[in-house]
Amino acid sequence: MNNINNLIDIMITFVENGGYLFGFLLVLLESIFPWLPLFVFIALNIKSFGFLAGFIISWSAAIVGCVLSYFLFKYLLSNKVDKYINKKEMNKLISLKKTIKKISFPNLVLIIALPFSPAFLINIVCGITNVKFKKFFLALLIGKLSIVYFWGFIGTSLIDSITDPEKLIQIFLILIIVFLLSKAINKKYNID
Repeated sequence: MNNINNLIDIMITFVENGGYLFGFLLVLLESIFPWLPLFVFIALNIKSFGFLAGFIISWSAAIVGCVLSYFLFKYLLSNKVDKYINKKEMNKLISLKKTIKKISFPNLVLIIALPFSPAFLINIVCGITNVKFKKFFLALLIGKLSIVYFWGFIGTSLIDSITDPEKLIQIFLILIIVFLLSKAINKKYNID
């Protein structure tokens, strides 16, 4: 246990010494390379810079990373995917693209906001299926609030947070608030 605490202290010091930009880049890289541990980077940012600064750094980096990923797949791969698929699969892909483009704004926000949803896959699918950028971006702004909050608390004390009903209730309430906020924004601006 002492070795784990020492390792955590070393990692926190490393992030603190790297500064805000380093903390930002850690989360940004996770958006592009999904096998990296997002919860660790967010927890390190929050432990290193305090909750508010760590939250803002992690939230903004997650959004920038997702936007980069979205555009990468939208402009580099969306047309190439169609070239390598046979006619039967192409019809399925066209149907899938239509379905995904029709996903409501509140549902997209909720999918993004769920802590265990594959963010990288969501970025790819939205980019390839040409989901409107405005819809995708606004969904990110709202949905990533929940993710960063969740991983900020869970990441800083994974076992304690999972077994703490109060923290689980807070996360559930935030998901409800995020969903209701997305419905209100969708109603006001008709994003779909």
